[in-house]
Amino acid sequence: MIPDPPSPPCPHASASSETRSLLRLCQGFGGAAGGALVCVLLAFGSARAADPMPIFDAHLHYNAEAQEAFPLASVLALLREQKIGGILANSRPNDGTRALYAVRSPELWVVPFIRPYVVRPDRYTWFADPAIYALIEREFARGGYQGIGEFHLFGQDAASPWVQKMVDFAVKHEIYLHAHSDAEAIELLFAHNPKVKIIWAHSGFTTAPELIEQYLRRYPRLWGELSYRDEVALAGKVKPQWRRLFERYPDRFLLGSDTWVNERWEQYAPIIDSYRAWLDDLPRAVAEGIAHRNAAALFLGAKR
Repeated sequence: MIPDPPSPPCPHASASSETRSLLRLCQGFGGAAGGALVCVLLAFGSARAADPMPIFDAHLHYNAEAQEAFPLASVLALLREQKIGGILANSRPNDGTRALYAVRSPELWVVPFIRPYVVRPDRYTWFADPAIYALIEREFARGGYQGIGEFHLFGQDAASPWVQKMVDFAVKHEIYLHAHSDAEAIELLFAHNPKVKIIWAHSGFTTAPELIEQYLRRYPRLWGELSYRDEVALAGKVKPQWRRLFERYPDRFLLGSDTWVNERWEQYAPIIDSYRAWLDDLPRAVAEGIAHRNAAALFLGAKR
């Protein structure tokens, strides 16, 4: 297991009493090292209204093909430039995620998830492959992981006994699943074990907000991630059906870039800018929740 580095001084030690209180709360959830690692997230509350909305990127891949085109130093520079305070990292293979986790700092909180793929074609077969379950166990033993995924899983493929084992593994270890799935697969995952915690990649991709609302109501351990949901807003204005959903479930959504191909890395700045444009159209508390506070609530060790 890779130990946490010593906690450096928080650069926001002179922040407001509200921010210091948040830091003490955070340290109670995740320990002193965890509190230091997310210090930058806790300072979001003291950011000036005119500053860019800080973002936690809950769907970031650093895959093998990206590592040559975008060396780690350039990735870190890009994330700093875009005011990304934290990332949910999952990569094919998992070495990309480990590289990001190794450089976590008070300025960049890294939440690593296990990707159940070694090569791209695994996305079509992983759910029936005992070798992939062994990979999950092996990776988890390396330490630090807070979830499994993103994985692709549709329809009756989710009924696989190996998927059942993965769900039970996640529940046993109190970690999350990150599922790129249709509604049928989401239902089957919860049928395996209703205690499982699922981040729904792309909030179903094409699933209508009215149906998303039904699933959020039915499954209190389900959260929606919003990459590729460009239809949320038009010209920076959140559409009424999405506004209603966000305001009714303000603590159930996360943002993500989904850098699954190099083109998404090239488009990273516009992707993040588009989020900030429509976040500005929401009530501040709702926007901050979606942008970063919901991620802090999920991953700082609070039991749900």
